[in-house]
Amino acid sequence: MRIILKNKSDVPIYEQIEEQIREQILTGIIAEDEQLPSIRQLARDLKISVITTTRVYNDLSEEGFIISAAGKGYFAAPRNNELLRERMLCEMEEGLEKAVTSGRNAGLTDDGIVEALKKIMKGEG
Repeated sequence: MRIILKNKSDVPIYEQIEEQIREQILTGIIAEDEQLPSIRQLARDLKISVITTTRVYNDLSEEGFIISAAGKGYFAAPRNNELLRERMLCEMEEGLEKAVTSGRNAGLTDDGIVEALKKIMKGEG
């Protein structure tokens, strides 16, 4: 597992870690059922507080990305997990709502917003 922290980012450290772990689980870089570093080990590796890594693991566990096995540690949840899928759909919808609001605020029509989305999906935007 590789985590890169940007101290000058406006995004809090715990969110940076959560986002990177989520992405690695979704893309298969972290395999299903793969054991994650312990909370203390991750804190040592990243040179951050144990409180921060505890929050990261608790948040990811609540979201269904990782599971806790008592006495054994944390493991990547299966990617076909329905809860995980629902969470990702919810995040997508929230992002699309923000994009539509921004597009309308910029004076775009609904057709203009749809065209912009199509360009992004094709990798043109």
